[in-house]
Amino acid sequence: MMDVVIYHNPECGTSRNTLAQILNAGVEPHVIEYLKCPPSRVMLRQLVDRAGMTVRALLREKGTPFAALGLANPALTDDDLLDAMMAHPILINRPLVVSPKGVRLCRPSEEVLDLLPPQRGAFTKEDGERVVDDAGNRVTNS
Repeated sequence: MMDVVIYHNPECGTSRNTLAQILNAGVEPHVIEYLKCPPSRVMLRQLVDRAGMTVRALLREKGTPFAALGLANPALTDDDLLDAMMAHPILINRPLVVSPKGVRLCRPSEEVLDLLPPQRGAFTKEDGERVVDDAGNRVTNS
């Protein structure tokens, strides 16, 4: 069985779709509701590094105090941005997924498919977009 962790917000449709795709692959993930139990600063830095992204790329703007805190300022350092995320976990974009195949910010949710074993059947997102066909193959929506 594959060990998968999802940093999840159940209020977020993308996060719910990502979790559902993990389950559709037959994986029972460790679900961390990061607003209730945020990752430590060290863990967050490790996740960013393992995902091959920047700290700034992990910042969520929509529905957060991003603008009020002046976080668009390019002079802010990674430490400044991490401080803001530690003080306001809602600033951490989601869902972050960790698997033996890597770490990824799964936006859009089907990004998670690259981190999982094959899907066990069809999958359709909450908005009706078909992502996986009946045979468990990824659907390319053009």
